[in-house]
Amino acid sequence: MEDIKITHLKSNAQKLETWIALLNGDVIGHIYMEREDNKKIKFLDAWVHNDYRRMGVFRMLWETRWEYVKNNYKGWTAYAWCKPSSLPLLMEKDFISGETATYVEKII
Repeated sequence: MEDIKITHLKSNAQKLETWIALLNGDVIGHIYMEREDNKKIKFLDAWVHNDYRRMGVFRMLWETRWEYVKNNYKGWTAYAWCKPSSLPLLMEKDFISGETATYVEKII
């Protein structure tokens, strides 16, 4: 996946930052974060195109964002809500696991 380029977009109007994975000009993935008050950073959802899953794109996006945060937000607290499949990566980075939440829905 050497041809993948990661592009960082920083909104001036919002506290949102985005990293986009591009391959031959096509978006194949993205990851977000939001800067919050009290020096907190919320890691938001990520997405990788079905054709490129299990090829390291998610990790590439995550690691790029992580390096950026470590270099630019020293002293801040980062947190995330994550799926069980993403938990090992966060634990690898010494995040502390909190309570487990389960999504539920019902058509009324």
